[in-house]
Amino acid sequence: MDNTPTVGARPTRRRPLALVLGAGAFAGVLITTALSAGAGATEPAGQSPGAQQVPGHAVTGYWHNFDNGSVLQRLADVPDDFDIIAVSFADSTAVPGEIEFNLDPVLGYTSEQEFKDEIAAKQADGKSVIISVGGELGNVAVNDPASADAFTRSTLALMEEYGFDGVDIDLEHGINATYLTQAMEGIYAATGDSLVYTMAPQTLDMQSTGSAYFQLALNTKDFLTVVNTQYYNSGTMLGCDGQVYAAGTVDFLTALACIQLESGLDASQVGLGVPASPNAAGSGYVAPAVVTAALDCLTQGVNCGNFVPDRTYPGLRGAMTWSTNWDAHSGYAWSSVVGPHVRGLP
Repeated sequence: MDNTPTVGARPTRRRPLALVLGAGAFAGVLITTALSAGAGATEPAGQSPGAQQVPGHAVTGYWHNFDNGSVLQRLADVPDDFDIIAVSFADSTAVPGEIEFNLDPVLGYTSEQEFKDEIAAKQADGKSVIISVGGELGNVAVNDPASADAFTRSTLALMEEYGFDGVDIDLEHGINATYLTQAMEGIYAATGDSLVYTMAPQTLDMQSTGSAYFQLALNTKDFLTVVNTQYYNSGTMLGCDGQVYAAGTVDFLTALACIQLESGLDASQVGLGVPASPNAAGSGYVAPAVVTAALDCLTQGVNCGNFVPDRTYPGLRGAMTWSTNWDAHSGYAWSSVVGPHVRGLP
């Protein structure tokens, strides 16, 4: 996700390994398919153990705490189609693992209290507001017991100060699954099932259960709300059937999401992350109709492309977009279509 605070800047991202190597060289990446159910089978709908205030089917949107040439948007102006709003982003401090939040003056708030009041108003409307850590430029190192403790303490402090419902892990420069698990377990121990805990790994990070991001998701699955993989800014990748799929297609969304769905995560912990407009990412944009088709394919087995899952996942959590600001920039073309569709899923 692009958090470059430069007016008019187009997102720039480091090239994914699969794009550099090509699909053939990357084909050796481990994929756990575990497709034990017969064709036409259905996974029962479920709810992840924590965060019961989040709807069974939910839409997540990232909100900019900076100006990048999209739209300067107040938190209060985020549409009701978004159930989880990830405030982007927390900042790192000189203390390893520690984060803080600095409200950007460019947004026009007269005080931090005004921003906190808007968080509370969203929550009163049934929305969850969480603090996101990372982004394209954000680098928070949690790689030993001290930094894990610092991350836990500072995240809980921000939740207390601003009223955030939880935290989003969007670290794009590598993570240590062991110590980030320790940090998240500390946050959960202090908050319980009220914690809203999301993740937004890049596509490459969720190709294999052996990757650090996937390990983190599995380590914390007892209280993980949803993993919204970023299905964009990516080259070709392998689906759960071992076939190669190109970004920007319904098959890319469904065949790659299938990896998570068949490798240990509950359907309620899987969401589809896409750009809100062509300007929101360097590549991988799909029209809202493609997103709704992918949701239908995974939950009901209809509107699929060439890839048709062996079973359906009616409990699929929903979709995510980068970002609410880019959505506003395009006249809410994304949320006005995907939001109602997600709410209407079985």
